[in-house]
Amino acid sequence: MDPPARPSLGLYDYDYDFLVIGGGSGGLAAAMEAAALSKKVLVLDFMAPSPRGTKKELGGSSFSLDRVRKFLQQTSLLGKAIEDSQKFGWKFKEEVLHGWSELVQAIQDQVKSGISELKRELKSCGVHYLQARGEIVAPHTVEVTDMNGRKRNFKAETLVIATGDKPHYLDIPGVIEYCITSEDLLSQRHPPGRTLVVGGSAEGLECAGFLFGLGMMVTVMLQPGLLPGCDRKMAAKIENHMIVSGVNILHQCSLSKVEQIEDVLSDSFKSEYKILFTIWMGIATRALHLQYCGHCVQVLLAVARKPCTFDIGLECVGVQWDQKTGQIPVNERDQTSVDYIYAIGSVQQGRLSTPGLSRQTGKLLAQRLYGGVNILCDYINVPTVVLTPLEYAACGLSEEKANLHFGEKSVEVYHSYYWPMEWTLPCRNKNSCYVKVICHIPDHERVVGLHIMGPNAGDVLQGFVTAMKCGLTKQQLDSTVGIYPGFA
Repeated sequence: MDPPARPSLGLYDYDYDFLVIGGGSGGLAAAMEAAALSKKVLVLDFMAPSPRGTKKELGGSSFSLDRVRKFLQQTSLLGKAIEDSQKFGWKFKEEVLHGWSELVQAIQDQVKSGISELKRELKSCGVHYLQARGEIVAPHTVEVTDMNGRKRNFKAETLVIATGDKPHYLDIPGVIEYCITSEDLLSQRHPPGRTLVVGGSAEGLECAGFLFGLGMMVTVMLQPGLLPGCDRKMAAKIENHMIVSGVNILHQCSLSKVEQIEDVLSDSFKSEYKILFTIWMGIATRALHLQYCGHCVQVLLAVARKPCTFDIGLECVGVQWDQKTGQIPVNERDQTSVDYIYAIGSVQQGRLSTPGLSRQTGKLLAQRLYGGVNILCDYINVPTVVLTPLEYAACGLSEEKANLHFGEKSVEVYHSYYWPMEWTLPCRNKNSCYVKVICHIPDHERVVGLHIMGPNAGDVLQGFVTAMKCGLTKQQLDSTVGIYPGFA
């Protein structure tokens, strides 16, 4: 059912007070908060399917994919727990096998349930929602194209860009035809089998860890590098843990071609995905030709993500944006170069983007506009997590950024390895888990960066984030009584 439009009463009358283009988590949070403050709100949300036909739902990448990330990590962890359980006395009468189709169905059902609940929440808040594409065509005016191609114009006093991002496809032969991304992973009818993951991003390492945890042969090609933007020493430790576990890592490589050289079709279980790929990689100054072959061979792209801002009419009203990256510069109030247009989430230029941060940004934006508050979002003490089998969580500055910002002589770094007690019986690697605390010496050794690598690192870190926002110092950290047994 279409939302009712306000009758036109004059030149400056609007159909909506607050119109959000995009259904990312930040845009939805802003919309619900604005509606709670008695504003008339419209959310436009439509993303085209992936090149492999995977449909995208309300909430954008941040809602569905981040739920999926956690489920995939847990799948991998349960496999390792089953292996460890024998050291704790558990015995199995039958061989323990993993069912790909059962996992896919369970996750898809959970995501659909979450989306249905989200739509109910929007409705109960009074937010009007259209599964439609929005494009800015004039000041304060958005052209809305619904699923049937019907077009209408709506006027709004305030516009918010929250379109999220999507996987970036390399411009090389064969990528569109044969490669998948994390968005397509659970649309596969059978497990991918031997997989080449192209990209050392968090997304790529998480997918690699999940597939390896299911017993598949996995190779990661670090293109363009390993965890860009993260603390370099922590990234190196994650890489080392994956190598020791059995994941293959390719350095200084770039994918230049993917070619289907054989397609075997029969009625056998795996033959539908029995595709052979030829992959050429340039290593240093010499060329290396590798051929990946076998059952269900797959190439998964996780090189980067690009904001979905290239076709929403930003240039029509003079919004400044980077036409190469798709990112939009904003000020401290999340305002673009056009005063009535705001941008939140992964479309912002030069800022970290996480689902939690996007939601906080959206909520605070609506409160500043309509709630009489003037609180700005903190873009420094932002917790992040990489859901690899050995989890990595961080808040604040990396060691490199701290040295650059304060100078090396003003920075002290404390670090330690630790061995979780639950790892002792199965004799897991004693030097895998690691914590690093980065302090600013002149400011009473205030903690400006905290990095944890180990089980449930994200949950462990969360409480420290509040302390860091309150000015946590190394002395206060040392004087805190810890819970034993435990490693937090």
